[in-house]
Amino acid sequence: MNTGIERLDFLPVSDGVVTALIVTEYLIKILALGMVPENRQPGSSQAWLLAILFVPVVGVPLFLLLGNPYVTGRRHQIQEDANLLYAEALEARPTVPAGVEVGPGVRTILEMNRRLTAMPCMSGDFLAMHSDYSASLEAMAAAVRGATDHVHIEFYAQSWDDETDAFFAAAVEAAERGVAVRVLVDHLGSLRYKGFNALRRRLRHTPVEFHLMLPVNPFSGRFRRPDLRNHRKMLIVDGEHGFVGSQNLIDRHYGKKSNAEHGREWVDLMMEVRGEVVQGLSAVFAVDWYTESGELIDTLREMPRTEPVEADRPVGDPTAGDPVDAFQVVPSGPGFRTQPNLRMFTQLISQARDRVRIVSPYFVPDEALLHTITSAAFRGVDVELFVPEHADQFLVHHAQRSYFRALLEAGVRIHRFRTPAVLHTKMLLIDDYGGTVGSSNMDVRSFNLNFEISVLALGGAAVGQMHSVVDRYLEESTTLGLEEWQSRPWPGRYVDNVARLTSALQ
Repeated sequence: MNTGIERLDFLPVSDGVVTALIVTEYLIKILALGMVPENRQPGSSQAWLLAILFVPVVGVPLFLLLGNPYVTGRRHQIQEDANLLYAEALEARPTVPAGVEVGPGVRTILEMNRRLTAMPCMSGDFLAMHSDYSASLEAMAAAVRGATDHVHIEFYAQSWDDETDAFFAAAVEAAERGVAVRVLVDHLGSLRYKGFNALRRRLRHTPVEFHLMLPVNPFSGRFRRPDLRNHRKMLIVDGEHGFVGSQNLIDRHYGKKSNAEHGREWVDLMMEVRGEVVQGLSAVFAVDWYTESGELIDTLREMPRTEPVEADRPVGDPTAGDPVDAFQVVPSGPGFRTQPNLRMFTQLISQARDRVRIVSPYFVPDEALLHTITSAAFRGVDVELFVPEHADQFLVHHAQRSYFRALLEAGVRIHRFRTPAVLHTKMLLIDDYGGTVGSSNMDVRSFNLNFEISVLALGGAAVGQMHSVVDRYLEESTTLGLEEWQSRPWPGRYVDNVARLTSALQ
């Protein structure tokens, strides 16, 4: 009787070939044990090793294609060269601008950010925090209509549709009257939206300069890893007026009729600023533009120098006159091997004394961030986490749910923003003196694979406005309890845990 384990003689495979395949498989597994963990976080290493050891036919090709958490070659070299250029151009500037005084703990964070990205903390004027989708687009369109020299547009997803029509019409009009209008858009980030083709078609016959970020076009020799994204969202007008945040240049329903019919819309936030801080945004844009176009624009060559001045006013001190606004631009992405956004988030949370408020549509922390958040809660800090009740991505929705028990047991209050809306804002608030706004989620993708932009705001009116926005989010959220969460059905727990495992494959 054939037991099923005897050699199948009808297959034309020799014993030597079988032996060679077995030896090769074990050799690959042994090499993986020593190579995969190199410069990789434990959770990611374990996930990749499981894929390689148990399903090598799938795991090995995926690891070779996607396993490197860093960008190498030309893009990485450009970022390193740019950092050196920033450091030289900004050498004379103090880490903290004149008129601002911060505590020693916060100062060390500002110094760390500067060491990692070459960007010092800068002065600036906070103008507005735009939490209304239409009003935000109109404010950006108005800024473009007032441009006299240049307009730099860099957004992850862009679509020329009914809601963005006024903005792109203003950009074209500005270009036609002689303003240099440059547009950067992530290729794969926009490709799935029908308004993207309309955007490319309509801009093709205008003076607007347009380039894809991280393009994938193997037929023209332009191919890169398909899992990388330029996720930044910022608008710069004349080098002195800027917008930065989480909102894409696309209609609030993301071009889907079904979303509109069911009331599913994205809830976002954009911060509007003027002054010195916009130079930091301009420098980030200049590097991205050079990477994709090969053009070195003046923003990068002519970074102004200033002499350091002693600080004399504390941030947000009501006894010192009007609060001083200070900002630090923190770019991050696979071009940086030091994860500037993750380090900033963990250190800020560690400095919190009274409260921490986290808003993140995709919350998939690594071990360090999870421990930092729960430790803050254990030492008595009031920690709040705001997430959408239903995230727009299946795996992320379930992966972030797998962390809820540990957070709730530590005392973190989890608020789930009402469905069908999708809370898409990315924000972190520390006590009443500091907060970040930008494109970076609290997830491993934003820490490792996405090019992101965050702005750390200290004191002044910006932080107060950020708290006001979160207060409004709270009114439209339900608070999750530990007992309620522990009683959820077993199948949901299973899916959550599987999704958590796949999220670590970075």
